[in-house]
Amino acid sequence: MCEHLADVSLASIAVPSDVDGCPACLADGFDDWVHLRMCLACGEVGCCDSSPRQHASAHFVAAGHPVMRSIEPGESWRWCYTDEQLG
Repeated sequence: MCEHLADVSLASIAVPSDVDGCPACLADGFDDWVHLRMCLACGEVGCCDSSPRQHASAHFVAAGHPVMRSIEPGESWRWCYTDEQLG
């Protein structure tokens, strides 16, 4: 396992209960995201790489926060962008 995944747990930031979609997509008038991811460093929510605008990856590039988690119902995995590893 990579050091980034070892340093952060799924419980490091609570998943917001009021997420209605990708906030950046909604702000721009779009509603075509596929799945949502949440940054485990700051809690920002963005859409996945299967989505047209890929806001979760854009957050990693802009902020340098390497670990995201899925916030889809029933999913509990994490992804490290830096090391390209699932945790």
